Amino acid sequence: MGFRFHRKETTASTNADARAGRPGDVFVAEFQTAGRGRLDHEWHAARGENLTFSAVLDAADASPAKVATLPLVVGLAVARYVSSLLGGAADVSVKWPNDVLVGGRKICGILCERNGDAVIAGVGLNVNQTGFPAEIAARATSLRLAAGSPFDREGVLNGVVAEIGDMHSRWRRGGFAALHGAFAALDFLKGRTVSVFATDGDSAPVEGLCGGVQDDGSLLVGDVKVYAGEAHVAGASAPLPYKGDAMT
Repeated sequence: MGFRFHRKETTASTNADARAGRPGDVFVAEFQTAGRGRLDHEWHAARGENLTFSAVLDAADASPAKVATLPLVVGLAVARYVSSLLGGAADVSVKWPNDVLVGGRKICGILCERNGDAVIAGVGLNVNQTGFPAEIAARATSLRLAAGSPFDREGVLNGVVAEIGDMHSRWRRGGFAALHGAFAALDFLKGRTVSVFATDGDSAPVEGLCGGVQDDGSLLVGDVKVYAGEAHVAGASAPLPYKGDAMT
């Protein structure tokens, strides 16, 4: 897929901008006034330090079940590119359903939304930010913090979008199952004791030892497959998706 970039200094939300786009469009902003994450969490990214963008991906003829795996596909793409930047020794992982971590700290959040025959993949990637609010400082990181030196954001943007395009093409041909092996190697939750809370917040959490993300995109907790929710690792002080690190 060839990508076309549309840039703004300031916008409300790149995901909102992308609703007027078509497959191949990428909407980039230096700053968002109404950025948000999954489950309507509020998000903020430091101006001029991180990347906030939304890519419009073709999903024509894809079933709802297949589309539901796209956050994992985009997360895998970001993780692979981050790993290539930081080197093979870096502890890069993907946390179901939509986070990328380095050393257990969140470096990227993803928000995918269906829009007709396309999916808008919003990505917030912490690139050069070195300071975070106290409430998330222990759980957030950036490429600069992980590597000890700054990165050229334009180069990072081009590289990560290219990787998303490659993973998207493979997903179109073979679904998430074709990428499952690569994802499993980066699966943060596998082997940990977790609690998964339903998105409506009304159901009791599913708790148990995590068997990892399955080839249909579900999370295996004990002997239960969970298809949507928010996962917390046992013993963690709070879930990772908090405002303060980059997100669309």
